[in-house]
Amino acid sequence: MENMRYDFSPLITRKLFKLPNQARVALWIGINIEYFDIGLTNFGGVGAMASAPPNVFDYAPRDYGNRIGLWRFMDAMDRHGVKASVLLNSEVCTHYPVIVEEGRKRGWEFLGHGTTNSILLGGGMGEAEERKIIATTLDVIEKAAGQRPRGWLGPALQESFATPDILAEHGVRYLCDWCCDDQPFPMHVTTGSMISVPYSLDLNDIPAFIGQKMTAQQFYEMIKDQFDTLYREGADQARVMCIALHPFLIGMPYRIGWLDKALTYIKGHADVWVTTSGEIASWYYEKYLGKKMV
Repeated sequence: MENMRYDFSPLITRKLFKLPNQARVALWIGINIEYFDIGLTNFGGVGAMASAPPNVFDYAPRDYGNRIGLWRFMDAMDRHGVKASVLLNSEVCTHYPVIVEEGRKRGWEFLGHGTTNSILLGGGMGEAEERKIIATTLDVIEKAAGQRPRGWLGPALQESFATPDILAEHGVRYLCDWCCDDQPFPMHVTTGSMISVPYSLDLNDIPAFIGQKMTAQQFYEMIKDQFDTLYREGADQARVMCIALHPFLIGMPYRIGWLDKALTYIKGHADVWVTTSGEIASWYYEKYLGKKMV
């Protein structure tokens, strides 16, 4: 079955992609702030343990992320003057409104990330139910955060074949699920417009710490090596780099310092645009599609 969602575009055939002020790399930090239902058996993800409710083994560490780890992460971002892009379950707005309030104070961007990571799109879900979840997510976040999400990351990056079309109908203009490029690119939707903004399944603390059993220092080295390559390549063709994080992992006391080191290293280079996913999307829409992202 052919992929009809976007065109094949090998790097060597592309026009020159540039960033503001001739930056070589645009960096955005994606923090997944999620809600899990304590009544469920399995929260999914690498290394999860299915057990009868209450699944304390999986639930409690994730709750630590929202109670403790997120605030360490906020402190680190504040020290570096970096705004996060929040991949937000809308249930967080209901159950943990202080998190949204603190993000708003910092001018963070909020993307839709489903209602809860306990419910994934696709997998046999009917279109009517998917539409309801997407509409609810966007409406609740807009009311709580004062901004309607323009971007989307599916819980566990899951979609149905209809998801991008439904998102576009509801005003979402960029999608982060498709980790197939180092630059934004247009996607095909039935109405409206949609682009892909690079996210990361590799520079991501879940597969790094849980799947590959990396130490925090090894994760730092991976971030540094990734940046070095993209920075070198970006002298000819600008690149986008995302560091994908979760408060219950990066927010642990023995890990957070390595994120601090990584940001210090990256910000020590000239020609780097440290920004949000939405600003990257807006730039692409205006400069490469010739229109405002609305």
